[in-house]
Amino acid sequence: MAQIITSRDNPKIKYACKLAQSAAFRRNERSFLAEGLKLCPELARGCPIKVVFYTDKALERDPGILQLGGEQYLIEEHVAEKLAGVDSHQGLFCIFGMPEAKNALKPGGRYLALERVQDPGNVGALVRSAAAFGYDGVIVDGGCASPFGPKALRASMGAAGRLPVIESRCLPDTMAELRHMGVACLAAALYNSRPLDEVDGEYPGGVCILIGSEGQGLTEAAIAACDAAVRIPITDQVESLNASVAGSVLLWHFRRRGC
Repeated sequence: MAQIITSRDNPKIKYACKLAQSAAFRRNERSFLAEGLKLCPELARGCPIKVVFYTDKALERDPGILQLGGEQYLIEEHVAEKLAGVDSHQGLFCIFGMPEAKNALKPGGRYLALERVQDPGNVGALVRSAAAFGYDGVIVDGGCASPFGPKALRASMGAAGRLPVIESRCLPDTMAELRHMGVACLAAALYNSRPLDEVDGEYPGGVCILIGSEGQGLTEAAIAACDAAVRIPITDQVESLNASVAGSVLLWHFRRRGC
């Protein structure tokens, strides 16, 4: 039988809230908090589940919660509101261990790399696209929003639990490592770049697509570390595309054929 938590100041609740709020704490703990009757079971397919918090209403909607495993706690509505950070919630919260990312870079792999993409919605959407198009992992630098923050998790719809997320202290060095493996590194840039329709999407030796922030784009060092720069041809009606839209177009173009 699940234990009952009635206090918002319960140490386990405080710990879960800290996971939701702090990327550094998530990194140190190698754990994250997710919320949702659909999202949590989806993440459980790829991530070890540690703790489950649920309300009576959530259990009524989905009795399968009891089969998720981990430590299980029945929580009152006001406790769920603290975990959610808002009044509206689905009543199911889970603490997961992060998916394994060691030795994730390999010859012939296909990767998405993100530099300074600070909008968690964009990060989550790009992770979802990378999973949809069969990529092998996502590389993020220290300036990116965490793929395991609440907003990014919702945007990725659980994809962050199925792809290795590799944290890079220096993206140019990571690009050099990939190129040494024979993986072609392509930067998304507006200037000194080739139109996408002139670039073959087939890279049997692997490919890494590097996306920068909407406001600043990629750093010169990151672009210089790549084999080439590419751009998506657009009309003069708009200046640029949203980062997640542009990245998704590029990920589709350079996907493995048959995906």
